[in-house]
Amino acid sequence: MKLRAPSVPLITVDPYFSVWSSANKLTDRDTVHWTNRDDNDENRREMIIKGILTVDGTKYRFMGKDDGTPALRQVSLDIDAFTSKYVFEGAGIRLTASFTSPVIPTDLYYMTRPVSYLALTVKSLDGKAHKTSASVAVSEQICLDHAGDEKVVITENAIGGNPSIRMGSESQKVLWRDGDDLRIDWGYFYLTACCGKASSAIIDGMNYVMIESAFEEKMLFTFAYDDIKSIKYFGKELPSYWNKDGETIVEAIEKAFADYSDILSRCNAFSDQLFIDSVRAGGEKYAEILLLSVRQAIAAHKVAMNGSELVFISKECFSNGCAATVDVSYPSIPFFLIYNPELVRGMMRPIYDFADSDEWKFDFAPHDVGTYPIVYRQRYALTDWDDRESALKLDGQMPVEECGNMLVMEAVTAIASGDFSFADSHRKHLDAWVKYLIENGRDPANQLCTDDFAGHLAHNCNLSLKAIMGIASYGIILKNTGDEAEGEKYIEMSRDMAKDWLERAANGDGTYRLAFDKPGTFSMKYNIVWDKLLGTNIMPKGVFESEITGYKRELRPYGLPLDSRSEYTKSDWLLWTATLAENREDFEIFAEALWNNYNFSPTRVPLTDWYYTDTALMVGFQHRSVVGGHFIKLLEYKNILEN
Repeated sequence: MKLRAPSVPLITVDPYFSVWSSANKLTDRDTVHWTNRDDNDENRREMIIKGILTVDGTKYRFMGKDDGTPALRQVSLDIDAFTSKYVFEGAGIRLTASFTSPVIPTDLYYMTRPVSYLALTVKSLDGKAHKTSASVAVSEQICLDHAGDEKVVITENAIGGNPSIRMGSESQKVLWRDGDDLRIDWGYFYLTACCGKASSAIIDGMNYVMIESAFEEKMLFTFAYDDIKSIKYFGKELPSYWNKDGETIVEAIEKAFADYSDILSRCNAFSDQLFIDSVRAGGEKYAEILLLSVRQAIAAHKVAMNGSELVFISKECFSNGCAATVDVSYPSIPFFLIYNPELVRGMMRPIYDFADSDEWKFDFAPHDVGTYPIVYRQRYALTDWDDRESALKLDGQMPVEECGNMLVMEAVTAIASGDFSFADSHRKHLDAWVKYLIENGRDPANQLCTDDFAGHLAHNCNLSLKAIMGIASYGIILKNTGDEAEGEKYIEMSRDMAKDWLERAANGDGTYRLAFDKPGTFSMKYNIVWDKLLGTNIMPKGVFESEITGYKRELRPYGLPLDSRSEYTKSDWLLWTATLAENREDFEIFAEALWNNYNFSPTRVPLTDWYYTDTALMVGFQHRSVVGGHFIKLLEYKNILEN
């Protein structure tokens, strides 16, 4: 990969079990949780893993910042969908350190099993035989919100004959709190290796668990985390998918050692095919963006089992911590539509469950269902954010936004899976939400949309497009559940609304406004991309191309501004908008601008989706699931939504 990742994924399982390197070299800085702040920030969130290779009696660092031990020279870093591979040279040897999180979306067991790998291989460069050993040490930060918060309990074990050591907080208050800038402080972390000796030590005032082992060519470590329970769901503590039938973490770790070769082959095959398909869809730079997006798109969620039903709970990482937010799910779905549409249903189930409750009294769809990892009621629009039982306020809702999102999500998921029964089973809510769009979507009132950081906006042209596509989506659902004539009526209604939209939104130069009452403005019209992908022909030919022509005039070094109010953009909406282009060359212009942002941005965090197009600096948001939206062009290429 030629793209310099702003932060390199090392362990990526879920929002808590998440470790990254925010440096070009693995020995330049200590590893961090995704909530990493700047080096000079006293709230910096390190999650330190140290790696030492001993060659012929001399110690060398391959992971962790300078502690007086000389570092091996890093000669390369390559990142694919599931593996980050570092290569080091020195002392007559070459060391390859490969971090693999096998979160394959087509296999829910491996996607959810909380075990990540570090494989070390050593090769002589000078033709001499060398004695080598490796030591990996993990700090208590892996199982505490902050180091030193409380006492940790450390236990040495043997798992399947392999040395293993466990560490966890003494109190073990499972699922006891929620929030955004928080790390897990319950459950147990396990460090295991294929051979060697496990021990613990205090380094710089922190507890560390470590395993050291001599080896000739290959060495395998696993990092595992048993969170005990994964999600609190309307009062119930739910397990994850991997252990839904009672498998223990010890059994999972044993399996992980046994199946490493097989699962690595599967990961490599998936990644290779993704790269080939993505190059064909949108070029090499687009493909590199997708390779870097896979693990983040998955690890910003948690899969849990509510009885026999799967729920897929996103966390609004660094945008307030809300759980199962509809307008965070909506941009993420292209990735999951391609590889596992059932996960999109898992995003929608919590919304329906809350909408079914006595507490939800509105005639539109909810925004969210709590704050991660506690799913219980909407949190976003409380009259008092600090009082979780306060009333839900109307002006903090996103009525057109969330109704349109849910209707589109239902239709495209049904098409991608070939099964409309889930959508049909929720007709009560869909009927109400499409009615809301018909009454309020033609010219939306002063409402918030998903781009809520920009504030309320009346007469929002792009939000009206969401309503249009929501109504068309409802028509698709009806046509595929036995009511052809009624379904066609809704699709024709959306076409009539589109004709009216074209007249009122026109700037007169082939481009279209930010708001109906703001001539001379522009905004990304990303919501209409579904018309192209579904082939509904709601917009006449030529509209997309005239908009693309206008967007090219507004393009900045690192992307297209979201609209004419600011220089900032959203990475997901940038690629959705670019997908409106009729030719791949135009798409690649926009994809290259996003590639440049990630490649040159001085903000060294997991992928941000909100940044300035003139400086490449992050505005806010990092590690969010919405990078699943980067796959929209690949979704078009694969033609999954042909209905």
